[in-house]
Amino acid sequence: MNELFEKSIQTLELPRVLEMLAGCAVTDEGRERALALRPMSDIEDVRRAQEETSAAVKLLILRGTPGFAGIRPVAASLQRADMGGSLNTRELLEVAAVLRAARTAGEYGAGEEKSPISHLFHALTPNRFLEDTITNSIVGEDELADSASSELAYIRRHMRATESKVRDILQKLISSNQSKYLQEAIITIRSDRYVVPVKSEHKNAIPGLVHDVSSSGSTFFIEPMGVVKANNELRELLAKEKKEIERILAELSAQCATHKEDILEDYQLLVWLDAIFARAKLSLKLECTEPRLSDKYLRLRGARHPLLDQKKAVANDLELGERFDTLVITGPNTGGKTVTLKTLGLITLMAQCGLHIPAKDDSTVRVVSRVLADIGDEQSIAQSLSTFSSHMVNIVGILEEADDESLILFDELGAGTDPVEGAALAAAIIESARGLGAQVAATTHYAELKVYAMTTPGVENASCEFNVETLAPTYRLVLGIPGKSNAFAISRRLGLPEYIIEKAAARLDAENVRFEDVLTRLDQQRQEMERERTEARRLKLEMEQSASKAREYREKLEAERAKVVEKAQAEARAIIQEARDASDLAISELKELQKRRDLDWQQVNDSRAEARRLLNEAERGIGGPAQEVETPPPTRPAVAGDTVELVSMGTKATVLSVNKDGSLQLQAGILKISAKQDEVRVVEGESQSQKEARRIVARAEHTLRTAAVPSQVDLRGMMTDEAIAVLERFLDTAMMGKLETVTIIHGKGTGAVRNAVRTYCRRSRYVKSFRPGRYGEGEDGVTVVELK
Repeated sequence: MNELFEKSIQTLELPRVLEMLAGCAVTDEGRERALALRPMSDIEDVRRAQEETSAAVKLLILRGTPGFAGIRPVAASLQRADMGGSLNTRELLEVAAVLRAARTAGEYGAGEEKSPISHLFHALTPNRFLEDTITNSIVGEDELADSASSELAYIRRHMRATESKVRDILQKLISSNQSKYLQEAIITIRSDRYVVPVKSEHKNAIPGLVHDVSSSGSTFFIEPMGVVKANNELRELLAKEKKEIERILAELSAQCATHKEDILEDYQLLVWLDAIFARAKLSLKLECTEPRLSDKYLRLRGARHPLLDQKKAVANDLELGERFDTLVITGPNTGGKTVTLKTLGLITLMAQCGLHIPAKDDSTVRVVSRVLADIGDEQSIAQSLSTFSSHMVNIVGILEEADDESLILFDELGAGTDPVEGAALAAAIIESARGLGAQVAATTHYAELKVYAMTTPGVENASCEFNVETLAPTYRLVLGIPGKSNAFAISRRLGLPEYIIEKAAARLDAENVRFEDVLTRLDQQRQEMERERTEARRLKLEMEQSASKAREYREKLEAERAKVVEKAQAEARAIIQEARDASDLAISELKELQKRRDLDWQQVNDSRAEARRLLNEAERGIGGPAQEVETPPPTRPAVAGDTVELVSMGTKATVLSVNKDGSLQLQAGILKISAKQDEVRVVEGESQSQKEARRIVARAEHTLRTAAVPSQVDLRGMMTDEAIAVLERFLDTAMMGKLETVTIIHGKGTGAVRNAVRTYCRRSRYVKSFRPGRYGEGEDGVTVVELK
């Protein structure tokens, strides 16, 4: 990457975007990679990076952030272990952190369908055994667990026992009458040996070894002779512990060295994934999208500058390279020309770094070999460079570097010198850059360049919109129309006296005045057309939404109508089936009765045939779900408050009002409809087909009941068991026939059948009450039963 391209990257503020990217990374090396990121020039490399970012965005949305926390560089530590060195506890914990991150990242990406980053997850080689061995052996940066080895556990167990023995001996001394010789009744340590503080004047009262003296000389730290042996033993155990710890660390280091290549590869993969997910996090943070890529043209929709407040930044449409290869942007100062230029260049650089761009998802970015920008004032007193000279130095370098794969950005081209010469020079520079095949975007105030853009094929005007009513820029870019500088309007808004502005206006030549007037009228007409187009778009959208709602409502009504018809038919069939069941039951009862009673079977058969005929007639009247519903007969005129049915649609509606001409205003769901009286029918209750079915079924049931169910049963001459069985079937038939009162003839005789009948009636679920017959009914030879 040459110096001029790097300078353009700084000018377009890509490093500030990369700082935001680094803030999204978790690992130190991931942040370093983010800051060192530079645009790629191969379109396939850029496409792969964009797809990686998109895949990471999808995973972030579905599964959240993978765990990369705690990862530190381990290459130097593993290299030392590979050479036979022993790693300390901190270095081993860092290796375990890499192994843990590799395992959790592998679990995070497990089951992921093939994507541009799935191979990175699958390439991870976690080592759960080594990870657990390290984490179970080391409990802190300076401490090993007792369980690190059985030898270490044995040594520490003996150390605790010895320490307890020493403390017990010293505690007895402190508690004895010798405590008066002590400076304080405490046990302390000097040179890794347990001692007690003794007053200097009594140092000979307690025999032992002096290990230290206080700075004032008033206290001697003496190891009593009674604990010397135990302290010696403790020192030996400490030495053994240190040696065992060194052995354990060396063994763990050797295991790490054995898996050095896998661990290093895991670390690099994790850093790579961290960098990719940092790009995804930035994409979500800035509400970015993946752009399409092209090697010919750029087309941005709703592009925003990524460093501006996303809630306040004005989104603009930009294009270059498809209909034209040069864009000349004009407009007032502080109107957003330079920001537009920087947005164009910065979004191109972001896309080529694999970053999503702050624009709509139908945007396209051209992949170029370099972006060369001359933006800002770089005058230097030390180098004797004026504004014009500093710009010209940059332009000379840009023209030397430019080719057909370059994007060139000029800010205030030709400024800082005589306007006439500057305008001519600006046009010549643009022509030269176009001749090299480069795509060019330039900002200017020169009217000559506006005319140049209007009259030159492949060159397009654009302007930053200015609101003449509020005298303030809107920061919207308008393609195809040159802009006014609006210097007089801005000066007036900033408080410049009116007489000065009038004098300045008088100095303008007639040609310039006419040109500016034409631009003003064009801008006014464009703004009016924009407003009309916006209103037309809004109305079109409303019409489409209304039409969509109407279609949905019509489909819903049709579905409800079909459901209602189907439900009515199902209910009618259920009623008929119920009647058939009742008919079959009654006929079976009659067959039973035929075996033992003389009945008028001709009448029964006639009644059964009539019932069957009525049922079949009802079923034919209902029809199937595929049959058309017959047009219902007219009803009374509808009035306000009635529920009516639209004959043509089968939809129910409520009458809101009756108009003077007799037409009705209806409310059907969310829709209001007008209809004539003959187009609706008043809904009084259930459908006519349901009413007819119920009427036919009622007639059939009545016929069956009156013909087949007797109101009395004769049990005389039967044994008790036989009589109760006949009585039970009789009551079942009576209940099916919906009789209210029946008579049971059992005779007087011995009273056995009578008693059995009345006992049965007391426990029968069908019987509401019973009584003996009265005079004329058979008296005690019959029982009259009232059914439930």
